[in-house]
Amino acid sequence: QVQLVESGGGLVQAGGSLRLSCAASDYSFRNYNMAWFRQAPGKEREFVASIHWLGSTYYADSTKGRFTISRDNAKNSVYLQMNSLKPEDTAVYYCAADRDYNGADPVRYDYWGQGTQVTTSS
Repeated sequence: QVQLVESGGGLVQAGGSLRLSCAASDYSFRNYNMAWFRQAPGKEREFVASIHWLGSTYYADSTKGRFTISRDNAKNSVYLQMNSLKPEDTAVYYCAADRDYNGADPVRYDYWGQGTQVTTSS
């Protein structure tokens, strides 16, 4: 059982930056594909970015060029650097993990964190 804990959310003005962190409990973290999703009120959970256990990355069109996903296997952590934030980026951001899948379908991920709120004011 992998436990994921997100941190780093907050309130930021449009155009600003935030860095989200997700710490994993499992000693075999390096073997997991990791992803970030987000969910705004009244909307479905949306894919943001993922990183394969070998390091390749994949982004949603809405975040490509503004967000960067990275991982530090020595710290059992994955990060999401968010730049040029927009009001439409406001959502609860979730970290997810899976051994076999690194795509955009949230149903395919086995483990989830509790989420961290990101609010971008205009």
